Amino acid sequence: MRIVNDFYLIVDVEATCSDDGAVPRYEMEIIEIGAVLQSSRTFEVESEFQTFVRPVRHPELTPFCTELTGIAQHDLASAPGFEAAVAAMKLWMGSADTVFCSWGDYDRNQFHQDCEFHNAAYPFPSGHLNLKAEVCRSLGLSRKLGISDALRHLGLEFEGALHRGLDDARNIARIVRRVMPPLI
Repeated sequence: MRIVNDFYLIVDVEATCSDDGAVPRYEMEIIEIGAVLQSSRTFEVESEFQTFVRPVRHPELTPFCTELTGIAQHDLASAPGFEAAVAAMKLWMGSADTVFCSWGDYDRNQFHQDCEFHNAAYPFPSGHLNLKAEVCRSLGLSRKLGISDALRHLGLEFEGALHRGLDDARNIARIVRRVMPPLI
């Protein structure tokens, strides 16, 4: 796929979750947004964004969620609600010419779900680029790789904490830098 936007807006979210059905998939809510703005020409990361988001459906994190993400209840105590968090992200994005990217479709689907629940406008004016599919296609792989597996495939190590929005987005940007063709 040929990108014509100036920037990849690489977004990774973490959401409320459980391993026992206490938080059904259709009731999961974003609790962290991490994003990087990466030049589609030079692949330099121009800017980064991170915010926690206070959930309302299941305001108390499950032990599974805290263990998986490293996000603790106190991280969310003074966090903005979904609409305020999205407003802050849109302010950070400004008028940059971006294409919304994520590793798979989960993040896009979670934004749609949260926007519907909160009766909020979807924050991304561009289409969506599924980087998991695009990277695997570019590498000629038939099976889709997770972020850590894709990094290992490229001879790289994961940097930061897995299942943290900004760290995941930064690592995805590292993959994009190695795999995607530069625009001229």
